[in-house]
Amino acid sequence: MIIEKPYRNKHMTETNNIPELKEKVIETHPFDPFLPQHAKVLIMGTFPPKEERWTMKFYYPNKINDFWRVIGIVFFNNRDRFVDVLNGKFRLDDIKNFLTERGIALSDTGFKICRLRDNASDKYLDIMEPVNLRGLLDLIPDCRVLAATGEKAAQIIGDLTGLSVPKVGEFTEGDTKFGRRMRLYRMPSTSRAYPLPLEKKAEIYRSMFSSINML
Repeated sequence: MIIEKPYRNKHMTETNNIPELKEKVIETHPFDPFLPQHAKVLIMGTFPPKEERWTMKFYYPNKINDFWRVIGIVFFNNRDRFVDVLNGKFRLDDIKNFLTERGIALSDTGFKICRLRDNASDKYLDIMEPVNLRGLLDLIPDCRVLAATGEKAAQIIGDLTGLSVPKVGEFTEGDTKFGRRMRLYRMPSTSRAYPLPLEKKAEIYRSMFSSINML
């Protein structure tokens, strides 16, 4: 079914003056949520880049996105812990084993999107339909923490949960619209377009994981 009007909330960036692609294509999220049974935290971005930029069929697949390098630094003091440097890709089996062992769930906030430009920038994504966050959380009943890996993801989570959106590196806490008390952390984007050194991003992520007793 084609949805004519995109999902909006009061925080979304207006795109009226952005030159749009001639042909709009609605994309459905290509990955299933990754939900370890005893997950304590759900980390959420916005939407994957186009498939041509993937090095694996999993979250944060672009080799120039530093999410997995940040996680490597935080938990192993090794930026390449999950990187197959020789072949220019990520170690997917190691990643899944690590996430399962540590109780870290992954999803994105956009379920159906339209790209206004031919790139992966959140600025040029129209969220046509957000993820069913309530449904995801029903599958991970021990989860009490949401971590957004960027501004737009944090804004969408805030709208879906009723939690206020914190500043980067901080969190808000309260009762959500679906009856579970949760924290919402707003983390810096791990895209290299976000103007913060890798080590500083890792420091902020380390602080978050430490504060929820996962380090």
